[in-house]
Amino acid sequence: MLWDYPNAFTLPVVPQCNDIDGLNHTNNAVYVQWCEMIGWAHSEALGLSLVDYQRHDRAMAIRRGEYDYLLPTLLHDELTLATWLTSSDGKLTMERRFQLIRKRDQATVLRGRWDLVCIELSSGRARRMPPAFSQVYLAAMVHPTARAL
Repeated sequence: MLWDYPNAFTLPVVPQCNDIDGLNHTNNAVYVQWCEMIGWAHSEALGLSLVDYQRHDRAMAIRRGEYDYLLPTLLHDELTLATWLTSSDGKLTMERRFQLIRKRDQATVLRGRWDLVCIELSSGRARRMPPAFSQVYLAAMVHPTARAL
């Protein structure tokens, strides 16, 4: 697959009956749910789970999300969703990117981006990333200059 960045963390997804809207394609809200699902899976694969977030009283929260819906997907289309961490200030903010490719024609059907901010769970306020977060997440960064396109 032609990914936008190297070292993609991937997850296969297939639209089911409940994912299809009145236009007979995958509802846009489903793509957002898939991005959340792969974001958590990636974080857990890196070694930071919800339990770790609670233990540190910190979380990476979505401050802004952007989704470019490029092509429709249909019931039972085989898709692969990828994600990367692409930038961070190492203190408070981080960026996560997404790309969804349809297997049958290798077309990119969605690109997305989250701007994340580290928050203190107990107060909801922005707070500096704990060392465990910066060590794990910064080591996983794929820099924009590494873009595969």
